[in-house]
Amino acid sequence: MKAHHDQHFLIDQNAINRIADLTEVNGKKVLEIGPGNGALTRALLERGARVHAIELDGILCEVLSNTFSRELSSGQFTLQHGDATRCPIPPFDRCVSNLPYSASSNITFRLLDIGFEEAVLMYQSEFADRMVARAGTKECGRLSIMVQTYAAVKPCFRLPPQSFSPRPEVNSTVVRIVPREPIFFVRDRRLYADVVRALFSHRRKTVRNCLRGSTGSMLSPVWVERVLSELPDEILTSRPEALYLEDFATIANIA
Repeated sequence: MKAHHDQHFLIDQNAINRIADLTEVNGKKVLEIGPGNGALTRALLERGARVHAIELDGILCEVLSNTFSRELSSGQFTLQHGDATRCPIPPFDRCVSNLPYSASSNITFRLLDIGFEEAVLMYQSEFADRMVARAGTKECGRLSIMVQTYAAVKPCFRLPPQSFSPRPEVNSTVVRIVPREPIFFVRDRRLYADVVRALFSHRRKTVRNCLRGSTGSMLSPVWVERVLSELPDEILTSRPEALYLEDFATIANIA
């Protein structure tokens, strides 16, 4: 079967079983984004999950409807034809998915906004590495900060290209994400997100210059001037990649 919309079908049955066993799904409402030909879907259903799948490709939706017609009839499986970056997503407990590479960032941020118990997600390895990069290191970026602010993230295992069909040109990494409250108090999540976005839009500049050139929806000139007058020079003269989670919270919490 031909892959559509940047999908690579997982064909390694051992890997499929490992992914399905990384989180308890029995009796849980499990969201699967990009089910493709249904290999992981079947493993989840066999483990007692109630799966809601969102698939962008209409042809694959037809395949999935035929493959899981019995589960559709029983209500154990529901299928939604749509784009997971923007379509309505019903309530769910856990998310287990082989995400399309091109939409990984948007989908991850959206899932964190919605909230869930736990997620097991597969990413391009380079993306996963950036997600778990420690704050205060050169590898750290907006993705690292936003995910680690609101969740505990743990890489589980890597998969080579031969685990998929067609073979991607990169390795993939399975990651477990468990949401939690921020370690450091965040007064306004929208403002915090705008601050992080503004700082990493110009990561080679100092924090002072990043904020002066910011255009975030909540970063008004008045607010920026207040921040510049209250922050210590230690933060203002640093580059965003040198900041820690506490520093981002300190900036965003200035009223």
